[in-house]
Amino acid sequence: METERIKDRSGLKLLMVIGTAWLFDAADVALLSFIMSLLKKEMTLTDGQIGLVSSITTVGMMIGAVLFGYLADKFGKKNIIIITLLLFSVSNLFLALTTDVNQFLLVRFITGIGLGGELPVATTIIADSFSGHQRSKMLILVDSFWAIGWIFASLLAFLFMPVYDWRPTVIITSVMALYTLVIRRHLPEQTNVKNEKLQLSVTLKKIWSPEFRRATLCLSILWFIIMFTYYGMFLWLPSVLIKRGFSVVHSFGYTLLMSFAQLPGYFLAAYLMGKLSRKKVLGIYLIGTIIGAFLFGTAQTVWLVVLSSCILSFFTLGAWGIMIALTPTQYPIEIRGVGIGFTQSIGRIGATIGPYLIGFSLGIGINVATVFSYFVIALIIGILVLAFGMVDIDRQ
Repeated sequence: METERIKDRSGLKLLMVIGTAWLFDAADVALLSFIMSLLKKEMTLTDGQIGLVSSITTVGMMIGAVLFGYLADKFGKKNIIIITLLLFSVSNLFLALTTDVNQFLLVRFITGIGLGGELPVATTIIADSFSGHQRSKMLILVDSFWAIGWIFASLLAFLFMPVYDWRPTVIITSVMALYTLVIRRHLPEQTNVKNEKLQLSVTLKKIWSPEFRRATLCLSILWFIIMFTYYGMFLWLPSVLIKRGFSVVHSFGYTLLMSFAQLPGYFLAAYLMGKLSRKKVLGIYLIGTIIGAFLFGTAQTVWLVVLSSCILSFFTLGAWGIMIALTPTQYPIEIRGVGIGFTQSIGRIGATIGPYLIGFSLGIGINVATVFSYFVIALIIGILVLAFGMVDIDRQ
């Protein structure tokens, strides 16, 4: 009994340490969605340019996911997660000093490399520390800190940014550099196998070997669709609300409410782990996301906008959490970092295309309902891949 209590305490400590890092990552992504409308006015940008601003971060994340996933497998996860957090934090400090859109794009690209590297490494640390249904629950719970990060960013955007502008606001996220001292002290050393002799090209070939090819292909498609949907919708939600006649302050208020709707989505998904298969739970959440996207795309009243936004938050972020739980189980420990990093990097392609496609579509006059139909079609494809392609296994 005492041993179990010790394990519970150490597990909770690990959850809080990794979850806090996750929180700051989410706050960074969320703040970008709030900054976009202000940046457009300050730098006189078109919708297409704004789409590029939102997409450049995910290009960096795509590179960071594969690179740091491999380095974590080779050199150990604790050191690599500290490096990624420092890269992300220092970049945000420089972001406040940018004076034109080209500088902004360059800094956001570097920030994206750090962000993209941190998330798969953090996922691998949690996955390596637990097993079975407990692993799935802990992975979803750590991903729930993403919702807390969105709430934190929404409060900053709603209360702080209108008074002090966006530059001092992003400086707040740069304090994550100090948190690396906490991680260095409290994150346990990982005792897992390290691929000291395995090169990146060999590891990539291994995840595409006959043993793992099906999982890698299906996970890559699912991550692409989920990130295409998430980033395409959520980075543009404040701007879409403004286009529909809501003031900037009101759109921030709606987004804050929408952020609170994310938490029960995560908690329900964690509860369902062990009661239903991960495939069934993910299927339910993808269907819920389709319903939310359809309702938001066709909403004509304030209450329906709010309701559909909450539905989107509940199911879209829950689906992301389930993917976080599903992906590590498909690979053995020695290639897990690369497996997670690669499939999420394919997802980042979707995250890059989504915001840019929305900006381009709105820029040429396509209405919001048609734009949101893109997501409905993508999610239907995702359900088919999940149902007929994905095999739900649990590797140690």
